[in-house]
Amino acid sequence: MWYFLSTETKTWKESRKDCLERGADLVIINSDAEQKFLFNLKKRVWIGLTDSVNEGTWRWVDDKTLTNPRYWYYPQPDNGGGKPANGEEDCVEIRTDQSLPNAWNDLSCAENLHWICEKVV
Repeated sequence: MWYFLSTETKTWKESRKDCLERGADLVIINSDAEQKFLFNLKKRVWIGLTDSVNEGTWRWVDDKTLTNPRYWYYPQPDNGGGKPANGEEDCVEIRTDQSLPNAWNDLSCAENLHWICEKVV
């Protein structure tokens, strides 16, 4: 597996575009080991998970539905927690201020964060 960790920040959509231009895509987390590896990078980063097509149905960038939601930080996902100022939260970041392995947070896709690309080599 090949990973690229950005040094700049972009929106989720811009981050995904960058990954695709590299012949990769935003990271899909397939194991506890991968979750721990990404968490230990100690950066808030976009991952390849979104519910932007159908609210509440979380899908990876390879179009597979999230089947094991074990890494959400409680009470996430909350789509803004009912606070209008937060807007829609349709993209997912790993937060390193949370306790491992529960570090996923849904966030507005317009936020600027670092990102991680992944490519099978």
